[in-house]
Amino acid sequence: MKAEEVITNLHTKDVEKARDFFGVLGLSQTTLDLGWVTRFSSPETGASVQVVTADASAPADSQLTIKVDDVDGAYAVMQERGYEIVHPLTDEPWGIRRFFVRSPDGQVVNVAHHRV
Repeated sequence: MKAEEVITNLHTKDVEKARDFFGVLGLSQTTLDLGWVTRFSSPETGASVQVVTADASAPADSQLTIKVDDVDGAYAVMQERGYEIVHPLTDEPWGIRRFFVRSPDGQVVNVAHHRV
């Protein structure tokens, strides 16, 4: 299995205040905005951070997104190893296939793959 991208997901109550804050730090481009999740990126480097107000379909917010090349395989391995699945493997309407799993330290991780 290959990790393709890792994105930090930070909880926010105010997307506009977050936009201003991260913009000052060079993350001035909005590269994703679904209302409840927004990604701010650097147009020069591609560095990014996501802010989440409340996940649209999962029962919890994730602290981290890891995009992988085989989300179905990752799901199977996490189940086999007994990790807590917080949100089942789901094809979301915004074009991503994902599940949430709790890490050994309690963080909720969004494991995802963009559907073609």
